[in-house]
Amino acid sequence: MWVDSHCHLSQLKFNNDDNLDAALSRARDLKVKAFLCIATDIENTQQIQTLCRDYEDVWTSAGIHPLNFQNEENWQQQLNQLAESADCVAIGETGLDFYYATDKGQQQCQIEAFSYHIELSKKLKKPLIIHTRDARDATLELLKSSNLPEKPGVIHCFTEDLETAKAFVDLGFYISFSGIVTFKNAQPIQNAMKNLPLERILIETDSPYLAPVPVRGKPNFPENVVKVGEFIAQQRKLPIDQVAEITSKNFYSLFNI
Repeated sequence: MWVDSHCHLSQLKFNNDDNLDAALSRARDLKVKAFLCIATDIENTQQIQTLCRDYEDVWTSAGIHPLNFQNEENWQQQLNQLAESADCVAIGETGLDFYYATDKGQQQCQIEAFSYHIELSKKLKKPLIIHTRDARDATLELLKSSNLPEKPGVIHCFTEDLETAKAFVDLGFYISFSGIVTFKNAQPIQNAMKNLPLERILIETDSPYLAPVPVRGKPNFPENVVKVGEFIAQQRKLPIDQVAEITSKNFYSLFNI
């Protein structure tokens, strides 16, 4: 049994003979039994809550991606209301992205929004889904000062090294690997994947982005989470069923499903 712990179902693009029902069915045929559809802003949170309502194996998050944050009136109230939905099991995608936000003012806005997401996560007892890019030190500094619970969330689409992964794990976080871990130039990420406790690992597609080898460069779909899991099993010299079972158990434990 597999789980896609991070996908953007509302952003999938389909040909005329394909649709979301078919995409989820293909994944289920490969024993993908659960999907977490991730929000990227207020409007998208509303959209995915409507889109996923009729799927018993799909859950949602509520959050504002750091690159989508706009300091609009009442955004905190709107986010709080959406996050209280029974189908919402996580807060995010949130975090810091200084790769594009190079201006200090932009970075400070991201920090303030991230801080609100952290406090909302603690208040509602729903774990964080964190995006961090070119912001390792700032992300760790903020998290270390936030009085986090025992299992505060997951670092999604991990792209750092083993030292950084251990720093997040020491704070209680899970580390999620996407198709990037299968890329030839991803040795630091692969090293982290091989050396972390399997009990702290999740797998994801981040679909429609970041399709894994051997479908790299093509549109990504939730079914490809199996390719990520199989790669991890191969690299760690573990039975595929063991990787599927433990990463799925990690998912259900973290998100209280």
